Amino acid sequence: MAPPPAGLVLVALLALVLALALAPAPARGDKPARGGASSSIAAVFPLYGDVYPHGLYYVAMNIGNPPKPYFLDVDSGSDLTWLQCDAPCRSCNEVPHPLYRPTKSKLVPCVHRLCASLHNGLTGKHRCDSPHEQCDYVIKYADQGSSTGVLINDSFALRLTNGSVARPSVAFGCGYDQQVRSGDLSSPTDGVLGLGTGSVSLLSQLKQRGVTKNVVGHCLSLRGGGFLFFGDDLVPYQRATWTPMARSAFRNYYSPGSASLYFGDRSLGVRLAKVVFDSGSSFTYFAAKPYQALVTALKDGLSRTLEEEPDTSLPLCWKGQEPFKSVLDVRKEFKSLVLNFASGKKTLMEIPPENYLIVTENGNACLGILNGSEIGLKDLSIIGDITMQDHMVIYDNEKGKIGWIRAPCDRAPKFGSSSSSALL
Repeated sequence: MAPPPAGLVLVALLALVLALALAPAPARGDKPARGGASSSIAAVFPLYGDVYPHGLYYVAMNIGNPPKPYFLDVDSGSDLTWLQCDAPCRSCNEVPHPLYRPTKSKLVPCVHRLCASLHNGLTGKHRCDSPHEQCDYVIKYADQGSSTGVLINDSFALRLTNGSVARPSVAFGCGYDQQVRSGDLSSPTDGVLGLGTGSVSLLSQLKQRGVTKNVVGHCLSLRGGGFLFFGDDLVPYQRATWTPMARSAFRNYYSPGSASLYFGDRSLGVRLAKVVFDSGSSFTYFAAKPYQALVTALKDGLSRTLEEEPDTSLPLCWKGQEPFKSVLDVRKEFKSLVLNFASGKKTLMEIPPENYLIVTENGNACLGILNGSEIGLKDLSIIGDITMQDHMVIYDNEKGKIGWIRAPCDRAPKFGSSSSSALL
């Protein structure tokens, strides 16, 4: 998960938290889950947040018994779901809800296969000195932050599209020591929802327990909010653009492999060698050469009505003759980008200006594609939230492919056998 730039440090806004409606907790009279993962069943959740100014999309999940709500940052770029918790807490941020409090009976032993999967994914090494030892971990992030914790088990309450409720017990992290950048003393979320491809991810565990298929998708609205789903009930298989996953290349990331870059209908003569989709990254990051080629093309193609303007939000911004009110005001001044993925056939992702620009509070238009080499990504390129807005993006681990299709992400999906057609 790539961090937001320094100008977009996240803060917990009390007014925002109070205004957001929580997903309802299941009642005692709810029907038990049925059907199993072989059926076309999904669990659907509303999303909150935006790319700018808040810098993330998050979901409210009900965890524990009785279930309590927690806000989790939706992150397809990591495996482990974790909460800040009182175990006791050694160093925690201010979070929207009371800290989760585990009990010793919830601890996952070090010898458990999920502990081995977690350790191998983080460090490539797994060692247990005693069969009774707990499963400790340390997660390090690209912004030099970290989370230290212990793996535990507890139930997640999931309302399914067939009207039933599942309460599977799944393993997740209890983070009791958070080391963050200076000034990041509060957080708009209680933790992270890890949706990567590893065995310890929530998605893989739901598949293992027969709740949903190993398919996850999200629809991030340009206007803020959207929805997240587990399972394949909402997937428009016939109409979406699909490309095979190249998952063997980069840990447990969702990767379509490499792509060539076009500006309008003109090739920029560069390739993005390693591309990953990461909903935990607010912005998109290109490797150094593609980034420089894009910036040169943008500057060469701009009209004289736009001038470069310093802005604390992002490195490269422009002002118009009057302040812009939204990205829709400025998109006519810019061309669309196109990624052509090398999947053996023509697989294109069009990126219109509203999927790579933001308009700041100062009324400037800023480039939401950043130089990944400046944060140590080297030749890795990340497709972040800004580029995935107003698309349904699907990670189908059952069939080993990634799909996307333009969709009205601020419309709630309708459940049933025709869900995907009703949505799109």
